[in-house]
Parts: sequence; C-alpha cells; structure tokens
Amino acid sequence: MDWRAWLNGLGLHVPASPNVDAIVIAIVLVAGAYAIGWLVAGWVAPRIIAALARWAGRLEGITLRLVCVVTRYGIASLLLLIVGNSTALSPIGLMIVATALGIALAILVFHVGKAAGLGSAVASIIAAIALVAATAGTLGGMEPLIAGLRNVGFSIGTRRFSLLGVINSIVVVVVLFVVARIANRIVVHSVGRLHALDMSQRVLLQKLASITVVVIAGLLGIDLLGIDLTALTVFSGAVGLAVGFGLQKTFGNLIAGLILLMDRSVKPGDVIVVGDTFGAVSKIGVRAVSVVTRDGKEHLIPNEQLMTEPVENWSYSSRNVRIHIPVGVGYGSDLPKAQKLMIEAATAAARVLVDPKPSVWLKSFGDNSVDHDILVWIADPELGVGNVRSDILNRVWVLFQDNAIEIPFPQRDVHIRTLPTTPAPANP
Repeated sequence: MDWRAWLNGLGLHVPASPNVDAIVIAIVLVAGAYAIGWLVAGWVAPRIIAALARWAGRLEGITLRLVCVVTRYGIASLLLLIVGNSTALSPIGLMIVATALGIALAILVFHVGKAAGLGSAVASIIAAIALVAATAGTLGGMEPLIAGLRNVGFSIGTRRFSLLGVINSIVVVVVLFVVARIANRIVVHSVGRLHALDMSQRVLLQKLASITVVVIAGLLGIDLLGIDLTALTVFSGAVGLAVGFGLQKTFGNLIAGLILLMDRSVKPGDVIVVGDTFGAVSKIGVRAVSVVTRDGKEHLIPNEQLMTEPVENWSYSSRNVRIHIPVGVGYGSDLPKAQKLMIEAATAAARVLVDPKPSVWLKSFGDNSVDHDILVWIADPELGVGNVRSDILNRVWVLFQDNAIEIPFPQRDVHIRTLPTTPAPANP
C-alpha cells in the first residue's frame, strides 16, 4: 500500500522529495514551543494551585504535578496551533508541526481525563480522538475524516447514528463533566466562605447550588448533543413511573435532607442520639447523615430515618448537657462532709461548667449505701460524657480515701442455724 497516495487521498498532501531545511525548521519550532511551555508552566503552575486553593479549596486529584503537565502541554498546543495556521510552512514542515500538536493535545486530554475521575482506558480513547482530530485539522484533512466517520453508522427510522455522533457525544459529556465538577467545587467553596450564614444555611445553599450546576450541565448537554425531547414523549410516562418506583427511597432521602437543612432541626456539629447510635453529626449528605461516635466509627443514617423516628438532639436549643453521676456512701460516714467532697471533686473537673454550678442530690437509702447523684453541666458533649464521669469519680475516690469516707459494697453474712451431727466412729 502506498501510504503517500493514501494520505493524499485524505487531503494530506505529502511531497515526493522532502525538504531537509523545512524539516529542520519545523523541528526547531516544535522544540521551541515545548520549551516555552515547560518554562512558563514552572512559573504559572504554583500560582494556579494557589488560586484554586482560594476559590475552590483542595480539589481531589488536582496536584502541582498535574497542573504543570496541563499548563506545559496546553501552552505548547496553543503555540503549535498558531504555527500550524501559518502559510509559511512547507507541507512536510506542516506535517511535523501537526503531529507534535496532536501529541501535545493528546497528553493534555489524557491527564485532564484522569484527574476528572475517568479510567485509563476511557482517557486513552479520548486522547486518541484528540490526537487524530488535531493532526487532521491542522493538515487540512478534517473534511475527509469527518465524512468517513459520518458514513460509519446505522439508521433507526429517521434517526441516523454514526461513529462521528458517538465521538461528539463522548467529547461533550466528558467536557461537561469536568467543567461541572470544577464549577461545583468552586461554588461550594465560595458558599462555605459566607460567614454571615450559619453552618446549616451554608450546607443548604451548597446542596442547592450543586443541584443547580448539575441541572445546567444536563440542559447544556441536551442542547449541544441535539437531543430531540419530543421523540421521548412516548416513553416518558413509563420511564418516569419506573424511575419513580426504583428511586423512591433515594428521592425521599434527598427531600428529607433538604428539609432537615431548612428547618435546622439537625445541623453539622450537633450531638444526636438515633436508636442505639450516639455521636456528632459531621455531614448531611444527599442520601444520609454521617454521625461519628466516640469510638471513631462513622454511622451513615438515611435522612428519611431522621424524619420518621424519634431523635435526641443534645444541641438543638442549647449545647449545655447535664450529666448524672451516681455515688454511694456508707451509712456510717459523715454525709454532709461526703456531699461537700463530691461538690469539690465535680468543681475541679476541667470541662464542668461553673454556671450552672455542680450540685449533689441525696437520691435514696439503698440496701448497702446512701445513694447520691452528682449533677454537672458541660458545654461540649461532642467531646464525650464518659470521660467527664470518669474524671469526677477518680477525684471522688481520692478525696474519700483521704477523708475516711466509706464507699460501701455488698456484703453477705451466713447464719448457720444448726450444725449437722457427726456420727460416732465405728468400733474397730
């Protein structure tokens, strides 16, 4: 097969005898474009990272190395595109520049796709498409290529499905996905910096902004892909019914999450009790609320469950929480002195509030002890209540030992009414 004739057939004119001077000039131009991209990226990339940190926070997967690669090959692609549109290049020089442009653009697209969460295979396919499109477009062979891709396909009724349409759809979806993800991150971070709003209002606004970005991206995608929505009217009822049944719980949790954020009954940072789960709310998501326990375990509780089941919110109207600490004192001990020592132990604890001040109640006269309750208030229940109880009980133990206050424990006396008679030893 004559590759020169094949390229000429595609509209890519290749001379029979290449010009060495033109080749050298093209190589120098390509090397210069890559060198400029390399130098500029080293200066620009750190500043781009700093700007992203200010406006979008820390983006997952966006590293300094990635920004350097994108900036380097982006600048090189731009310079090579300008050079490729110059009429001063010979055909062989234009081919070298076009190939270099395609390679630079393919590397750029591959790394952007990987950063956007696409797999290596998908990113490689899109990079290959970019390589072919950039090379053919620069060489003037795009029209034959487009015609060939358009001819590969099939028809269903009046609708034509071609390989060109598939490629266009992939490119549009990927570009919208990347742009929507970055835009969503920027909007969420910007809303998070509105300190005039409380945490619940910021989270609600972030959720609404995220939904808005997704809806806008979807509408743009429908418009760019040229999807005729009237063709789907026949199936819309059945599809809507199926989706409604299949995603009933999902939409229920979504609406419940928005209601929780609007009525502010549960907010990030609140300490709640749901069933057997006790912990601090770390995040209110689209589907579930994340509750972190004192053991470091993260429980994901569906939003709808918080709307339908009883919830104890220790931080709803006030963050102050009262703790009951039972203490038993022996009947032979000095009760006023013991109660004074309990107050002293509670007051000395670091997290116990001075106002309301600790108090001691005599609860009951038990079987083995005089039962008391030490009542203390704390303002940070998310840090745990068991550690406060342990701290106070340790202080009570030390003070009782130093002041001869008895801490009783159950004792049992065995009363023997009759002893068994021992039989007389048998005569030998």
